[in-house]
Amino acid sequence: MSDDLLSLVREDLRGFGGYSSARSHALDGEIWLNANESPWANPADPRSSCRRYPDPQPAALVQALARLYGCEASQVLVGRGSDEAIDLLVRALCVPQRDAVVATPPVFGMYAVSARLQNAPLREVPLVDGPDGFIVDLEAVAAAAEQGNAKLVFLCSPSNPTGGDVPLEGIAALAGRLAGRALVVVDEAYGEFSDQPSATTLMGGHRNIAVLRTLSKAHALAAARIGTLIADPSLIRVLRACQAPYPIPTPCAELAVAGLSPEALARTAERVAVVRSERTRLAAALASAPGVRRVYPSSGNYLLVRFDDAQAAFDGLLAAGVVVRDQRAAPQLGDALRITVGTPEQNQRVLAILAALEAAA
Repeated sequence: MSDDLLSLVREDLRGFGGYSSARSHALDGEIWLNANESPWANPADPRSSCRRYPDPQPAALVQALARLYGCEASQVLVGRGSDEAIDLLVRALCVPQRDAVVATPPVFGMYAVSARLQNAPLREVPLVDGPDGFIVDLEAVAAAAEQGNAKLVFLCSPSNPTGGDVPLEGIAALAGRLAGRALVVVDEAYGEFSDQPSATTLMGGHRNIAVLRTLSKAHALAAARIGTLIADPSLIRVLRACQAPYPIPTPCAELAVAGLSPEALARTAERVAVVRSERTRLAAALASAPGVRRVYPSSGNYLLVRFDDAQAAFDGLLAAGVVVRDQRAAPQLGDALRITVGTPEQNQRVLAILAALEAAA
C-alpha cells in the first residue's frame, strides 16, 4: 500500500492478517475433511449446494462485478450490501474517539450509525437547499474533514433521499485536497439511474477515492445482499482481513452471477430506462398537483416531495395500500415524503390517490 493510504488505516491493523478460514487457501482434493462440515447434504438441499462453506470472495461473482463496474478484480470487495462495506471502512480506518467521519445530512443513515458503533466522532455538513435542489457544500466538507480530524468522508451520489449528484470535478478536487488525510467514499447505490459517470473514473488519479455500488436497486436483488466496494487493491486487502470469514452465501452468489448475465443486464437496462422516463413524468405531474409544495430534481429512482400536509398525504396513500417513505424526522425535511418510482401503473395510482385526497379535503 502506498504510504498515503497506509497512513489512513488504524495503526494496529496495518499488519493484521485476519482470520484464516478453511477456504482461505487454494487447496484441491477429492475428500474434504478440513472444515468440520457435514459429509451429507441437508434434506432440503438436494443439489448439495450449501453443505460446504462458500468462497469468501466468489471468483465468478468478483469477475462479473469487475466487468459491470469497469474495474479490476483486485479493486473489488464483495460484502453483505453496501452496509457491510461502510462498517468495514469505519472500523478499519477510525480509532474510536479520535478519527472522525464526515457525512452530509439529510442522507443515508448508515454512515452515522457505523460511526456511532465505532465511537468515531461524526462531523455533519448539512446539504444546502437551493433553487437547483439540495447540493453538497464541498468547501465546508473539506474544512470539516481538515479541522475535525476525519479519516472518512462519505458522499452519496445520487444522494438519498434528496436525489442530487455530487459533481465529479468537485469530488476530484476534494480528494486532492484530502490526500494523505482522508478517504473520500462515493456511495453510488443509485448510479445506474444517473447521467453522471461513475467516480471510479477518478480513481486513477486519486487513490484516496473509493466507490460503493449495490445490486439492490437497479438490479432488483435487494434480498441477496450483494454490495461492492471498489478501491485501491492494497486497501481492499486490509478490509478483507477485517471482514467476516464467509460473507456471501453460495445461493446469493449464484443468483447474482445469473443476474449479471448479458440477457439479464439487457432486461435491467430496459427497466432502468422505464424508471428514468417515469421519473420525469411523475415529477411533472406531482409538481402541478394541489397540495404539493415542491418536487426536487432527482438522479435516483425516487422523488423527494414537500407537501402542504405531509401527514395527510402519507396516511392517505397508506390507507389506499401505497407505502412511501416518511422523511419528516430528517433534518430540513419536516414536510417531505420520498416516493420510489414504480411501474407506470403504480405511479398512476399514486397520482390518483393524491388527487382524490385533495378533492375530498
